[in-house]
Amino acid sequence: MTGLRMPSPDSFAIRLRDVSKVYDNGKRGLGPLDLDIRQGEFVSLLGASGCGKSTTLRLIAGLAAASSGTIEVPARASRHGIGFVFQEPTLMPWTTVRENVRLPLKLAHLPDAESSPRVTDALLQVGLSDFADAFPRELSGGMKMRVSLARALVTSPEVLLLDEPFAALDEITRFKLNNDLLGLWRKLGKTVVFVTHSVFESVYLSQRVVVMTSRPGHVHSEHAVVTNEPRDDAFRTSVAYADYCRDVSHALMQATGAGVSA
Repeated sequence: MTGLRMPSPDSFAIRLRDVSKVYDNGKRGLGPLDLDIRQGEFVSLLGASGCGKSTTLRLIAGLAAASSGTIEVPARASRHGIGFVFQEPTLMPWTTVRENVRLPLKLAHLPDAESSPRVTDALLQVGLSDFADAFPRELSGGMKMRVSLARALVTSPEVLLLDEPFAALDEITRFKLNNDLLGLWRKLGKTVVFVTHSVFESVYLSQRVVVMTSRPGHVHSEHAVVTNEPRDDAFRTSVAYADYCRDVSHALMQATGAGVSA
């Protein structure tokens, strides 16, 4: 096996213990949920719509409060913290790509002289250097999502949370962005938590796939994906990939009691 970074089992980036979320109407949307994610690990949360995957990300990020349980995320207290990529790019249509990416630094009151090199570097990382002065209306869906990713990376976060960022894209664009995301993960060494309802995407991207039950979601099973690195299109057509997808699909059917939604 070549180039595979194995995080230390003793170094955790995220730890959830007996976490639950109960909504105002009294319905339990999540939990109890127990989950450990190691530093530098790429983990996908896989499950049917409404099982609590996105809620889990919001709890990790501190955008919502758990009803019970404990959540430990050391990155929250660090200087860089957490980057979040939502399902929609949510770009400001009235300004350029460069200024959309600069937004988190501007909100942190960082002077332009300090923020500009970081914006330039973030755009370079996602392949959008030539589009810095374009407006969102001039971009494709995949390019808009790259801008959103650059905006999350510009603060150099320790943890990167992605909530089904490629779900609305065509398959060719999605495959390309999957490859680019893996390249960034290898290069930057971030801890990545990726939410998806696609078996195929979860297996291709992850070191570990966490299959969640239907609401209220909790961990049904965990599946390590061990293969040669770097992964590429050859992995997508390999016997090993097909075997992993079959095992994860079977687990998802057991977890949801229904057909696979991939």
